[in-house]
Amino acid sequence: MGNLTLFLVQWGLTSLSLWVASYIFSGLRFADGGSLLIAALLLGFANAIVKPLLILFTLPLTVVTMGLFLLVINALVLMLVSAVVSGFTISSFWTAFFASIFISLFSLFVSGLVF
Repeated sequence: MGNLTLFLVQWGLTSLSLWVASYIFSGLRFADGGSLLIAALLLGFANAIVKPLLILFTLPLTVVTMGLFLLVINALVLMLVSAVVSGFTISSFWTAFFASIFISLFSLFVSGLVF
């Protein structure tokens, strides 16, 4: 697959994961399809740029918690995206926490089927 095709497939998988999560978690909502697609795009960029920086800055805490703090970082990145994208709302930290776990696992499962 070409780079653009791989990017579009990954964006589609992230969009699908967010869409399914919005049906499972009542505190995660999208106003329309446009906000879903923009949120998926920004989540990909945030996972590529912001998340590694957060991991680096919180490395001692991550080591002390044996990696469990990475779940908090995932939730914070998801909340950051919801703060930036209008039409994408998350009701609480715990909704973001459990939704980020679901999104990660669902994306991993679907990626395994596609690739």
